[in-house]
Amino acid sequence: MKNKNNLGESLNNAMRSLWNNKVVVMFVVLCVFGIATSGKSVSHTVTEVFTRFGRNAFLVLALIIPVLAGLGLNFGIVVGAIAAQIAIFWVVSWGFTGVTGLLMCVLICTPLAILFGWLVGKLYNKTKGSEMITGMILAYFADGLYQFLFLFLIGGVIPVNNPTLIINGGVGVKNTIDLTGNIKYALDTISMLSIIQVLYIILAVITAAKLISRLVKKRELHLKSLLLRFAAATVVFALTFVPAVQTFLGQDRLLLLNAVELACLGAALFAVYLLLKGMVGEKKPFAQCYKRPVALAIVAGIVYALTYVTAIFQILIAVSLPVCTYLLIAVICFFNRWILSTKLGQDMRTVGQSRTVANSAGINVDKTRIIATCISTVLASWGQLIYLQNLGTFQTYGAHSMVGQYAIASLLVGGASVQKANNKQAILGVVLFHTLFVVAPLSASNLFGSALIGEYFRVFICYGVIALSLAMHAWKVIAKKKEEKAQSDAAPAES
Repeated sequence: MKNKNNLGESLNNAMRSLWNNKVVVMFVVLCVFGIATSGKSVSHTVTEVFTRFGRNAFLVLALIIPVLAGLGLNFGIVVGAIAAQIAIFWVVSWGFTGVTGLLMCVLICTPLAILFGWLVGKLYNKTKGSEMITGMILAYFADGLYQFLFLFLIGGVIPVNNPTLIINGGVGVKNTIDLTGNIKYALDTISMLSIIQVLYIILAVITAAKLISRLVKKRELHLKSLLLRFAAATVVFALTFVPAVQTFLGQDRLLLLNAVELACLGAALFAVYLLLKGMVGEKKPFAQCYKRPVALAIVAGIVYALTYVTAIFQILIAVSLPVCTYLLIAVICFFNRWILSTKLGQDMRTVGQSRTVANSAGINVDKTRIIATCISTVLASWGQLIYLQNLGTFQTYGAHSMVGQYAIASLLVGGASVQKANNKQAILGVVLFHTLFVVAPLSASNLFGSALIGEYFRVFICYGVIALSLAMHAWKVIAKKKEEKAQSDAAPAES
């Protein structure tokens, strides 16, 4: 009888989980159907999805912090994209190229994005409870100012010394700017060797700064841990001078197969580290500390074994990852997790859950919301730089127009909501949303003889997901107000 009850409870939990993730399940089904009817190989679809993932993931991850801070879905990230595009125009106009040009873009767009984020945050504080509609209208307003700048002021009032960027007649910027020879693939073509060298220099500077800081403040040095870390990094750096290693690290792209193999090796080494830490560092018996390391090693072994399956192998060798771009995506994931563990992150969570409670706890609600908006806007501007350098073409008047809608739709597809979002949901959403974007036109062309039907369908899906999420949020708010009213009405009756 007890087993039957446990089985029934498990089934109920499974059904509840499926219902709570109904949007994700629906998109998984649509993606599988689309891949099956697209007429293209799975490796082709996977390659396209990884390319789109590298372009778009950073922008979607920029939405998480404002959601947790109670600002909802930040349609205002469009102003961050506009800051990036202003920076790109001037950098191209001045003739900067490659990594130097990209760094110049970052230096220009970051203060602009902070300013725009501060203004947007101030506006959101004036429209508490209506941030999403405010952000949507603000995006249209910002687009109008942007077009006024690029159509009338540049060339007309603000002189430009690069006539190739200006419309015939001398006033206004051309509709399309080719970034080839400027910042196209500036980030994607940074080699793994260059990344390791830069990281080593940064670590050396941080180690020296920590030592100097501790000496000045006369605090305990902890030399052993600092020097051990630096020594380990030095060993890794020294290995880059080995010819075979240097040749491998000199590449700017990494085969997905190599990435999986390195991940498996890293997991196996981490399993050994956990086991040694438990047995040597914490002096625990083997029976108490073997489970997690062994489980991790088994999973790594299974994943590695799967790479020998022909179908999987064909996919893994078809995909090349731009290392630096994917590294930055990992960095923003880490940043989102890290900032939520800080005092500021906890304040953001509290504000997002209840502004009244936050005020009672002494948190400056308005300031916290402005900081969250500024962070999101700056991250969005960097995300737009990543997107455009990978695309290689700058559509002057349209590159920013759908940034907010596509990023928000991707986040919602991954199972996020107006009040809750995390890295896993953002990553899953980008994969599912862009898989559908890749296969929908091909599938529609095969089934109905017209790729346009697929285009219409994916645009409908984009707006449909956003509309459904907003409607569900509104229903929850109404239900919560009714419940609170019922509780307040019941309280006097009981007394």
